[in-house]
Amino acid sequence: MSSGPENIEQSSEQTPSSESTPSHPLVAALQREHPEWIAEVIQAFGETTIVVPREHIVAACSFLKTWPEGPFNFLADICGADRGVEEEPRFEVNYHLFSTTKFHRVRLKVLLNEEDTHVPSVSGVWRTANWHERETFDLFGVIFDGHPDLRRILLPDDWQGHALRKDFPLRGYEPYSLK
Repeated sequence: MSSGPENIEQSSEQTPSSESTPSHPLVAALQREHPEWIAEVIQAFGETTIVVPREHIVAACSFLKTWPEGPFNFLADICGADRGVEEEPRFEVNYHLFSTTKFHRVRLKVLLNEEDTHVPSVSGVWRTANWHERETFDLFGVIFDGHPDLRRILLPDDWQGHALRKDFPLRGYEPYSLK
């Protein structure tokens, strides 16, 4: 599968309404103004996902927050995903954005290799990103560069590892105590 602004992937389980499904107006605007921000566009099940290179995530989020045609002024969630130790890139960080004025949704996705799990923090764009990024750091080990207070939020400070990684032992590392 090639990557680039022209790559629009259609899920086999979704039936397109016409042979050439129109893309989201946001995708067209980004392709026109900032094509380097788009590594891939995935249209499936009525949802739009834009894969953004890590170095452009802050700029893309800032643009979307103030986009005049429907500002994505609400960061609903940031979550990590471990695609498995056999996958490369192994990790992804998903940003779920919502426009409270136009009622549009979009997902941004950043893909990360196991050897380099750094991504710039968007806590300067949305204050709520602070907690979401801490949770993703705690459970997946993704490091958000520039985060004001990157530390564990759910697990004890002396917890070893990251509990939602697929290679984490089901019963944890022994011995472990809940002090």
